Amino acid sequence: MTTFDQRKDAFESRFAMDEAIRFKAVARRNKQLGLWAAGLLGKAGADADSYASDVVAADFEEAGDEDVFRKIRRDFDAAGVKQSDHEIRRTMDELLVIAIEQIRAQG
Repeated sequence: MTTFDQRKDAFESRFAMDEAIRFKAVARRNKQLGLWAAGLLGKAGADADSYASDVVAADFEEAGDEDVFRKIRRDFDAAGVKQSDHEIRRTMDELLVIAIEQIRAQG
């Protein structure tokens, strides 16, 4: 195996690992986002957990974060929760950073 092949294989392995971490982190972020939103919607306990699961499931509608954002936005609007689009997106970004750090810390 040449040095080039070794470097290519290492790059591919690193890419696959980064994608796996990102997938787990997004799912974790979505659950935490759902719990955050549930709190603002007045949900607690099993209702909050159920809502968080709904937020995680919303992410499978399309690629990217827009499906999750739309669910939160729609639910906030229906319940009269005053959060700007910027605040929701900022929370999504902050929770993603935390989720990545948590997953990397697990090893």
